[in-house]
Amino acid sequence: MTVAALLGCVGCAAEQDGRGRGADAAHGSGVPEVDDDKDMPPLPFDRYEFSSRDFARQEQAAARLTQRCMRSHGFPDFPRQWHEQRLEPLAVTQHAVVTMTTLYGSLDLEAARKRGYGLDRDAFDRFHKAHAPKGRLVTQKEHAALNGFGGRGTPEGGCEQDGSRRVQADVRNETRMSTYVGDRGAAVAEAVAQDARMRRALGTWADCLADKGFKRYASPEAASRDKAWGRGDDGDTRRTRRERDTAVADIECKREHNTAGVWWSVTAQLQRRDIDRHRPAYEAVRADQERVRATVRDVLEGER
Repeated sequence: MTVAALLGCVGCAAEQDGRGRGADAAHGSGVPEVDDDKDMPPLPFDRYEFSSRDFARQEQAAARLTQRCMRSHGFPDFPRQWHEQRLEPLAVTQHAVVTMTTLYGSLDLEAARKRGYGLDRDAFDRFHKAHAPKGRLVTQKEHAALNGFGGRGTPEGGCEQDGSRRVQADVRNETRMSTYVGDRGAAVAEAVAQDARMRRALGTWADCLADKGFKRYASPEAASRDKAWGRGDDGDTRRTRRERDTAVADIECKREHNTAGVWWSVTAQLQRRDIDRHRPAYEAVRADQERVRATVRDVLEGER
């Protein structure tokens, strides 16, 4: 998610690599060649964030602790997986999936050909299928104990909140652990967008798009948010021919000029600098994350 300086060869023809790309700073030492998401190396902040596997294990541990709480309060057959009747805000979730973009936008060329900047409905359906309610529906009495009303001496907030609390019981500063890296990431992202190397890279990308006969945008993110695509309340676009052709050219230009590789290079540098400047805070976040991981291991391995 970052960028490197595009220092072209002055007064001479740019050397070409094996894919016909110019041998400038966007393809130089320390700048990875990024054509697809799988080409993107890890970033320094990744070390201070929970992975998707971490979150899944935390959910499993919380569910196991909730089950133990429920069984200790008079529900001996309470399952590890259950669900309550709750309505999901479908349109809001769809919109969130679409609008969470990065400065360099999408790298999926096949998706661009099919749907332009539109919603990936297949991915959306897979997400909801994976997160669909599992297990049986809770009874009215179980619902009361889960949510902390109806007596039985359940913990404050109910057994469900108690399970979540106990996963993070050893954390020294929950707010810092949950928000610090995200807040610093937002500040770094702003700095990346203003970095001279990134701005040159985006300028080169925009020139490429214009040379192909399309509108000149400030960034791939701006291209994806163009109101001309008619994004509706469900988060999807009209997927017109113009939109799809623009999205394809967008990605082709990013590949030609390694825009995402430059983004990664700049982002990695600025993240490392931020970590060096605020190392005690970052290490405190990581220490709390390790405390959560230790609790989760103990719960899932039967020691708590």
